[in-house]
Amino acid sequence: MRRAYGLYDPANEHDSCGVGFVADIHGTAAHEIVEAGITVLKNLEHRGAIGGDMKTGDGAGMLVQIPHRFFERTVDFALPAAGSYGVGFCFLPRERGRHDAAVEMVDRIVVGEGGRCLGWRDVPVDESCLGRLALQRMPSFRQVFVTFDGLDGERLERKLYVLRKCIENAASESGWDLDDFYVVSLSARTIVYKGMFIATTFTSFYPDLSDDAFTSAIALVHARYSTNTLPTWYLAQPFRYIAHNGEINTLRRNTNNMRARESTLSSELFGDDIRKITPVVNTGTSDSAIFDNVFELLVQGGRSPEHSLIMMVPEAFGVKYHISQDKRAFFEYHAAIMEPWDGPAAIVFSDGKKVGATLDRNGLRPARYVVTKSGLAVLASEVGVLDIPPADVLEKGRLAPGKMFLVDTDKGRVIKDNEIKSRISRGKPYRHWLDRNKIELKGLLGVPGPVHVDHELLQRRQRQFGYTLEVLKMVIAPMVENAQEPVGSMGNDTAPAILSKRPQLLYNYFKQNFAQVTNPPIDPYRENLVMSLMSFVGTERNLLEETPEHCRQLKLAHPILTNDDIYRLRSARIEGYAVTTVPMLFDPNAGPGALETAVTRLSLETEKRIDDGYSLVILSDRGADSDHAPIPALLAMGAVHHHLVRAGKRHRSGIVLETGDAREVHHFATLVSFGASGINPYLAFETMIDLQNRGYISPDYTQEDLLERYITAIKKGLLKIMSKMGISTIRSYRGSQIYEAVGLNTSFLDRYFSGISSTIGGVGIERIERDTVERHADAYGSRGSLAGLESGGLYAHRRGSESHLFSPEAIALLRRAVRSGSYESFRRYTAQVNDIRSHEERRADEEGRDVPGGCAPRTRTRQRPPRWHESLEKTR
Repeated sequence: MRRAYGLYDPANEHDSCGVGFVADIHGTAAHEIVEAGITVLKNLEHRGAIGGDMKTGDGAGMLVQIPHRFFERTVDFALPAAGSYGVGFCFLPRERGRHDAAVEMVDRIVVGEGGRCLGWRDVPVDESCLGRLALQRMPSFRQVFVTFDGLDGERLERKLYVLRKCIENAASESGWDLDDFYVVSLSARTIVYKGMFIATTFTSFYPDLSDDAFTSAIALVHARYSTNTLPTWYLAQPFRYIAHNGEINTLRRNTNNMRARESTLSSELFGDDIRKITPVVNTGTSDSAIFDNVFELLVQGGRSPEHSLIMMVPEAFGVKYHISQDKRAFFEYHAAIMEPWDGPAAIVFSDGKKVGATLDRNGLRPARYVVTKSGLAVLASEVGVLDIPPADVLEKGRLAPGKMFLVDTDKGRVIKDNEIKSRISRGKPYRHWLDRNKIELKGLLGVPGPVHVDHELLQRRQRQFGYTLEVLKMVIAPMVENAQEPVGSMGNDTAPAILSKRPQLLYNYFKQNFAQVTNPPIDPYRENLVMSLMSFVGTERNLLEETPEHCRQLKLAHPILTNDDIYRLRSARIEGYAVTTVPMLFDPNAGPGALETAVTRLSLETEKRIDDGYSLVILSDRGADSDHAPIPALLAMGAVHHHLVRAGKRHRSGIVLETGDAREVHHFATLVSFGASGINPYLAFETMIDLQNRGYISPDYTQEDLLERYITAIKKGLLKIMSKMGISTIRSYRGSQIYEAVGLNTSFLDRYFSGISSTIGGVGIERIERDTVERHADAYGSRGSLAGLESGGLYAHRRGSESHLFSPEAIALLRRAVRSGSYESFRRYTAQVNDIRSHEERRADEEGRDVPGGCAPRTRTRQRPPRWHESLEKTR
């Protein structure tokens, strides 16, 4: 273990992945560039992880140009001219029979795709430098040489990409997993050497890299520190185009969208081969590998590497930023095509001709560069990775948030961010396309109009959607009064939803994940400039094209819609942007299974409306009455979202919810996270108007003020929740599903919330249906609305409501034990805290009677409301 000395203290070390590159600006290939890249990698060793055996690493590797002269000398077959053949580096099984089967499979697919396999080369390696863990999982290393007669340049690269996807799909269909068979790279320009070793043993393991004939003008390196995946040979970086330091927080959103977009992919460059490249992403890999999959598709689809990267990781471009109109138009246009891949990121990339780097909009990963007078460009996660004489330094600096640094070896130039983005943003008339096609409805998200409140219907609806007096007093009223989400303290000592004996909203079963380890959260106040609630809603078109119709979408400044906004959307007649409404209801009297049937019907009906050409679907529960119960909004959103993802149609329409279900910030956040483009909480709006009419909100506010202040509170709350996971934009947060479930069973989650994990199993749709039907019966049963709302009891102990761990009796016993020093009092205190039953249940057990509202079946009893509710009850 390292010891502290001088100003050094190992307790202050905070490691993460290390990335970097070395490039000869003029494109002159030399072994010295490879050696310099190895030096950079070794100097980044402390940024990679090392196993307990001190020899097994999380991964290290290098991407270089094809060393044609070296391969000519080392293979025992003739090679064509440089650039007219591709080299594939393959990780194959070590067992001879499976190894031969893998080689035969590759040879067969090469011929099937019209190519010729020139031969195979065994890659020499030195196993002695590996640790025990790396040796146990070590594959066999071979390189395959492939050519396609008549193809070179971009056409050859594209065909090699298609070939690799065909090989990967065949391997998957044959039952090979990535530990058995993996194509590290297959290109006519670049090759990747990588593995599960530490950086200092890189050249020892791969002797190829020490040969003087092994030359390149580019050396891109990565030392891996795995924080969210176990180390494996195939997950070492670089990948085929990029190396990444950071984490993609919105991965579920990105992969689901990519799966859906596959059905509309088309390109003249690929022709009929377009179907061979799907699935585009391999979800069994890491976030960095999946990013590389999509980046590769965009580049092979015709975009430049720099265009593709700023499309996937855009800089902040809100109205507070002073950037050119062309640049802002470029980012807005592409916001309608693809959501940001959000998260802390420093990404280095290369296509074999260009090499560069970019930071995410927050700039939470370091990247520093040096350009020398002798024509060398060096960029890495820190300074000092190469010893460069000060007299040779032409320029040095660091990448700012959202900025890019590029070396074009064909042109022999270093190109900075402004020049890169100015050129790309003027490549097509993006500003003109936006002006003609972007939809901004007049009055939408403007000053809200008056809200009509039917007091009798309001109270029924409040009970039907699970409102309590506590929600009115401690959630909605403070949100209006303070224009921000109410803040509590002292934690939550009520039972999780799965253990509660009272009907629960589906939202209560979901808990958002939070940023941790090397993935920092964002301060939503200090980082307000880079955070955004703006989004585009509508039909997303072919990802591999750019046309004026691609931005024919509705621009929303934020996702909270007023009643007037919903009316405008329904009544608008916009060419090429049709809006439809689908009821979000079911029959509560149809018996068990009615909810499941209704959710299936809702999903199919939504799909049908999308097939009919609707660009926006409104799911509405406004029609809820005595004969129709609302489908829980979160269940409806999750079910429809995943049904459309599986059908490959999710990207063809936006989905807006008109629901009485949502009122708290957590509700809105979960709905957006599971795919909602917009939410109209009509019942919350009616409730706050009613509270003002009854004197519980200041009369100084107009109705417009009430709604605006409530919406402002939701907007602030959404930014705060997004920031806890390090996400900056609502476009990335929407559909990201960065939640875990507590108390929902696997079959329920797999069907309606695919990808969500639950370490604690529990209930399914039957329980959700029972709770929903119970609330409906409570609102429209024989008591009508005379019984009023329940007190609540979630935020404070209420008799006959939710059980609290620290009940008044428990607190009294604890005080008595502390003051008196009585062990008997302390024993009674611990016995009560450890007893999960409520006070009423314990007393009933002692008296030998049943407790209404206790163990199933549930029945609701009328309890005396707390004093602060008495006047409110009387007015009702």
